[in-house]
Amino acid sequence: MLGTEIYREGDTLRTMSRAGSLPPLTAAALWGGMYVVSKWGFAVIPPVTLAFLRVVLGGLTLFAVVRLTMPNRSFSRDDWKRFGVLGGWVALTLVTQFVGTDLTTASQGSLLTVLTPVFTLLLGVSILGESLSERKGTGMALAVVGTLIVLTGRYDFSTVGNGNLLGVLALFAASFGWAGYTVWGKPLVRTYSALETATYSTLASIPLVAVLVPFELAAVSFDASVTLPIVGAVLYLGVFSTAAAWFLWYRGLEELDAGVVAVFFFAQPVVGAVLGALLLSESLGPSFLAGGAVMALGVWVVSTAGE
Repeated sequence: MLGTEIYREGDTLRTMSRAGSLPPLTAAALWGGMYVVSKWGFAVIPPVTLAFLRVVLGGLTLFAVVRLTMPNRSFSRDDWKRFGVLGGWVALTLVTQFVGTDLTTASQGSLLTVLTPVFTLLLGVSILGESLSERKGTGMALAVVGTLIVLTGRYDFSTVGNGNLLGVLALFAASFGWAGYTVWGKPLVRTYSALETATYSTLASIPLVAVLVPFELAAVSFDASVTLPIVGAVLYLGVFSTAAAWFLWYRGLEELDAGVVAVFFFAQPVVGAVLGALLLSESLGPSFLAGGAVMALGVWVVSTAGE
């Protein structure tokens, strides 16, 4: 096994592979790619409708993979209820995230990146009984500071107090929703698998989001023209940033604490900035290098907190 180490979780010794950090890090990188995708025009679709398209594509992709690769399994009624609860967290997260992003400025939208790992760490401690060592707390604080430095170089934070209060509250709800999806999903991931848990929770979210779509379409006007960038953006959102990323995020939970997995979420804006520089000719200032270094240090501290 690559880089195996022994660490203590409560009073139990567990084996953790350093390779277990790769899946959630890859998931964060895929979410970072959404920044570039948004520049290519997917925002012309109303937010709730876009969230619906995203979970439909993501759910169908995951289901196809499950049927091809996993044995048929019978779930208990209680398990189906738990998948349904996760579907509720998914619906809450996506609807509030997309609505919040639509109503707020870019600087306000970045709150999602900073708050989600913090909420996840706190819920992991309070709901799952995960340990919160001084080292883990210090690492999380460093990652928050580093991420804020990176974001300051990309956004005008003098506008963070402007904009729509409802949008800001929606972003807070989205941050908490994804933390809930992470924490409440861990027992199912450990009982079954990351792939099955991601699949059935995503499928459970589809009708919950679908019921809101007709109301949105009746209330807003939008350009319904279909272009290649929009099709590509929707496909990226559904297949890569949903099906692949959500599976990889839960794959990290098969080995790591929710609080450890959460810290990799901070890589999202760093990847977004790098892709923006490579594909959109945006500049990377000194704040990116400084903030990225501090963030990376914080991620390393948290991910090795058990050593």
